[in-house]
Amino acid sequence: MIPRAGHSVLRQARCQLRTRGGLAPVASLSALSRLLSSLAVLEQRDGKLNHGSLGAVTAAQKLGGSITAFIAGGNIKAVAEEAAKVMGIEKIISVENAAYDKGLPENYAPLLVENIKKGGYTHIIAGHTAFGKSLMPRVAALLDVQQISDITGIEDEKTFVRPIYAGNAIATVESSDETKIITIRGTAFPAAGAEGGSASIEDGVDPKAESISEWISEDLAKSDRPDLATAGRVVSGGRGLKSKEEFDRIMLPLADALGAAVGASRAAVDSGYADNSLQVGQTGKVVAPQLYLCAGISGAIQHLAGMKDSKVIAAINKDADAPIFQVADVGLVGDLFEKVPELTEKLKQ
Repeated sequence: MIPRAGHSVLRQARCQLRTRGGLAPVASLSALSRLLSSLAVLEQRDGKLNHGSLGAVTAAQKLGGSITAFIAGGNIKAVAEEAAKVMGIEKIISVENAAYDKGLPENYAPLLVENIKKGGYTHIIAGHTAFGKSLMPRVAALLDVQQISDITGIEDEKTFVRPIYAGNAIATVESSDETKIITIRGTAFPAAGAEGGSASIEDGVDPKAESISEWISEDLAKSDRPDLATAGRVVSGGRGLKSKEEFDRIMLPLADALGAAVGASRAAVDSGYADNSLQVGQTGKVVAPQLYLCAGISGAIQHLAGMKDSKVIAAINKDADAPIFQVADVGLVGDLFEKVPELTEKLKQ
């Protein structure tokens, strides 16, 4: 990856098509864009398509060119058929093998690379999720190219925008690699429409690579509340709640009153107040809901990186000088143990 210099080659150059009469120049943007081909890596779990991963399709649409989606796992016929209806996808590459169900990167990466080589794709796009962050660096290494991580914007086929320094600076980067390995920030690219498409479904290449890791078990925190990553409303608690018991007593009723997902700062998670699946921030989940209401969160730069794109930010903190008030649209200085229950009661009414 090199710093951006000048305009894109697409904008500067003109390409030539060979005909019987010689070389005929054509406008490069329209000609070369047809040579672009993106592979959107979709996620599935227990035979259900992860609609959050459809942001990769939206990113591919911004690039132009043909769009193919890739999906793998056991008993995924129904998932492939659902993905085929997504607007903008021309073809689904499906590999049915239970060995890929859990998305273990050690065997999923060789699988994806084989299908990339077969299809000759120019851009490989996945979400900047736990799955994407584990898988794509291995894919980039196997292809001997550099990964472009966590992008929030696309300027042209080789120029991308991404936050650095916990979002305090925005970098515009240009890649000269023939194959671009990209992960996207989910809050920057909304999911593509789940209806209206009619993609064909093809079987992909399965190298049956042996995995050096083994899936043992998982313990999932289950909740009837909205999913944190995609919820339109989020309430988050921080270290100021002082204990898990107080976190549950104060924040959960507020979330229920608002119909919101529950989040937490890293300090709250590290202190055991909340499960790590609820962590919002640079090392947790990045969210951009319509409303982000936080209590007892001072506003460390790492936390702000995960929620500063929220449409409305409301904060409750007893410290009037807390950094969170510098980004909040609405701020309330006061004791959260009094103010939050009072707010919850008024919402219930």
